[in-house]
Amino acid sequence: MYRTVATATTMGGVPTDNVDFVVTLDQVPRWSDAESRSSLEYENGDPSFSNSFFPDPLKSPEEESSRNGMVSRFPVDHEINSKIYLWRGQPWNLEVDAVVNSTNENLEEAHSSPGLHAAAGPLLAEECATLGGCRTGMAKVTNAYDLPARRVIHTVGPKYAVKYHTAAENALSHCYRSCLELLIENGLRSIAMGCIYTEAKNYPREPAAHVAIRTVRRLLEKQKDEITAVVFCTGTSSDTEIYKRLLPLYFPRDKHEEEVAISKLPADVGDENGETIIDERKIRIKPLPKKANPKPSEAPDELPVSDVGLVRRNSSYLDTYLDPAFMSLIKDPDQRRQEQWEKTSQAQGGWNCANYRGGVDSEGRPVMVVVGAHFLLRCLELERFVLYVISGI
Repeated sequence: MYRTVATATTMGGVPTDNVDFVVTLDQVPRWSDAESRSSLEYENGDPSFSNSFFPDPLKSPEEESSRNGMVSRFPVDHEINSKIYLWRGQPWNLEVDAVVNSTNENLEEAHSSPGLHAAAGPLLAEECATLGGCRTGMAKVTNAYDLPARRVIHTVGPKYAVKYHTAAENALSHCYRSCLELLIENGLRSIAMGCIYTEAKNYPREPAAHVAIRTVRRLLEKQKDEITAVVFCTGTSSDTEIYKRLLPLYFPRDKHEEEVAISKLPADVGDENGETIIDERKIRIKPLPKKANPKPSEAPDELPVSDVGLVRRNSSYLDTYLDPAFMSLIKDPDQRRQEQWEKTSQAQGGWNCANYRGGVDSEGRPVMVVVGAHFLLRCLELERFVLYVISGI
């Protein structure tokens, strides 16, 4: 059962009795509000959480000289800052268009954000069972059922290993980006996002917060007109402390915070989507090196008969790379064979070797035998001693 609660009791996001509260966005501190620093100093009157750590990233006078001449990678943008909220509490208590559920690939209730299925009712688990699972880094949407939100966006965070930390960072970045893209695709405009990383998957909290905040910043830079509110929801005071320290780096509210962020940001803040840049996987397209035009080769003094005409004195530089022996093969083989036969015939005197011999046979009839010396020679070579005899009357 949900009911709306007064603003004074919702800053902490935890109800004061056993009834779940519906918290509207106007009751959540906006990041760009000037009073947000003091309003977030104590969470539900918890004096153990102090705001004394918050100004630390913004007080670095000794590093002023090192920032001179550097351009901020996350400049001040008041329009984007007005869309960011920081909330200590459960995201499904917020009256927004969509809330994010961190789950596993089977979308099982036991591995989902604690308390979400209980608040949404049993129909949420039944719909999740029909989705066919979800891959790591991707997201799927369902109805919200008994929640104040309109939709639930389910996403699967990655497991963390130091050896494969870059892959884990990119998968986590894709989780946040997929949730926001799915929000836009479904015509929704406000979203509450808890910490997608979990203790079971061993993801360090602060590196994960860096990925989450910078990914949201990069997408809002491209889709600021499509999204009205992104609420970062934290469940513990340590998570709240981390987000308070990191939000000024990626969402600076004035020039001072922007200048300090230049020296405080990590060296790798990702690409235009917030994903970690992997140098080995970059596609490098370089122009072809310019080649100096080589001098044309000079024709040799004495050329064989077969190579005459192959050397061009004023040809282009590509011709200098062609081997004359190779160029001689370009001529049609049948044509070269025919030319070779003609040269052989001319050398041997051609067909001028026919002899006419007259005589008579035993019965006195005349016999004329035509013998061609070259013809007989060819027959001996090709058909093994075949003799052609032409006889007449």
